[in-house]
Amino acid sequence: MAKSKLVKANEKIAEKVVGSFETIEGAVVGGYSKLESTVVGGYTKIEDAFVGRYLTKDGETVEEAKKRLKAEQET
Repeated sequence: MAKSKLVKANEKIAEKVVGSFETIEGAVVGGYSKLESTVVGGYTKIEDAFVGRYLTKDGETVEEAKKRLKAEQET
């Protein structure tokens, strides 16, 4: 059965709308991911600097201090 011109036109419109939505969705998700990475990276730098400056003991690395502090918190 042949499709009418209106049905074909509606299908084309639907395809373009879905394509546009996917493009917008990709841009939004990509932007959010970049923002999230930037914020988490910035926080980690600040956290490492604070731990290194105020919470490390003699000769202890920042990672060792974080592990020690986490262990102390759990007990």
